[in-house]
Amino acid sequence: MKFEKDTSGIERYIGFDIHKEYALVGGQNARQEWVMVPRRIGMEKLREWAAANLRTGDAAVIETTTNVWDIYDIVAPLVSYAVVAHAGAVRQIAEARVKTDKKDIERLIRLLIADIVPEVWVPPVEVRELRGLISYRNRLVKMGTMIRNRLQSLIHRHNLILPKGALTDAAWWDTQTLSALEQIQIRQELAMLAEMDKHKAEVDAELGRQCLGQRWGRLAVRLLQLPGFGVILSMIVLAAIGDITRFENSKKLVGYSGLGAGVHDSGKEHIEKRITKSGRKELRWALVEAAWCAIRISPHWKEQYEMYLKRMRKPNQAIVVIARKLLVAVWHVLTNEETDVHASEEDLAYKMLVLAWDLNEDVRMGLSYKQFAKYALMKLGVETDITRFVRKNIARRVASREETLARMAELGIAV
Repeated sequence: MKFEKDTSGIERYIGFDIHKEYALVGGQNARQEWVMVPRRIGMEKLREWAAANLRTGDAAVIETTTNVWDIYDIVAPLVSYAVVAHAGAVRQIAEARVKTDKKDIERLIRLLIADIVPEVWVPPVEVRELRGLISYRNRLVKMGTMIRNRLQSLIHRHNLILPKGALTDAAWWDTQTLSALEQIQIRQELAMLAEMDKHKAEVDAELGRQCLGQRWGRLAVRLLQLPGFGVILSMIVLAAIGDITRFENSKKLVGYSGLGAGVHDSGKEHIEKRITKSGRKELRWALVEAAWCAIRISPHWKEQYEMYLKRMRKPNQAIVVIARKLLVAVWHVLTNEETDVHASEEDLAYKMLVLAWDLNEDVRMGLSYKQFAKYALMKLGVETDITRFVRKNIARRVASREETLARMAELGIAV
């Protein structure tokens, strides 16, 4: 996404080539003459160097890397404007046989002078922190999966018959004939898995609080009404998107996710290819997961899936289409603050009640399940005071508006 900048009055164009232990910094004027000869600055001295050498009238470009946001936060307040360059796109624009740190700086600066830097959006601190928390949760999940796979491998090696749910049952493992070394492994694996699950539960609880907090609550509730979206998937999607106003239409958001189909259009040939996969992979993953769930619980999305499956004959391709359509729905509910057009008010009430069941009392802010479901409906703007409905042949209830408002007033929760 291109941002409007005032380039008048720019005296120096500064490039930052970031490495793990140092940054190579150099600067040129508009005539591409070196006014700051490239030099290495140790990371421990970068803040001090930047304060002494950068000034208003400078434009800075920083190539994306692991610690780019920390560098950006140091540089941006000191210069007239700073941009973060997409590393992959820079390589495509300025691919060269000769690659040195100095040449990299020179290419970055030339792109900056010409105002053709392929920029990336600079997320605010709260988005970075949410992305960091979700990334940490992903690592916990991967470590837990690795432990479970090792236990499964041990079962397969000894041709054991595993009862349902016994994989983490220490008592069941104690009854198996295993070597002393394998018993040590199992004991430690189970201890580590319990610790991983404990940490993951703590992170999930925090994501639940964030989901209802001041920063994300209004947007998260909009997503939670959609079929297939729970607390975790909603927060992953919000973290990946950041600011929905960056995307002027749903096509831009689909392109950002990498769920859009590639196209070869040359002469008389027009060939649609597979999805581009050029974008945030966690957003793509979350939408595919939501799509699989949506076709199981929503008649509308099930009908859509079966229609595309009949045409494509490949489940994975059909589900990607559903994921793309769900992402279009995400854009509409977040941008226009709409409710799900394919869900009745009773559908929404049941979805909010299911959400309440998944949250502990702390995350529900002291509200009961039924009161929280009504609270969420009010956040969505559902005016009809639904208190009773039938779902899965069972009568379900949510609290009345009056009861919920009274309890919110007791707890000091804003409407």
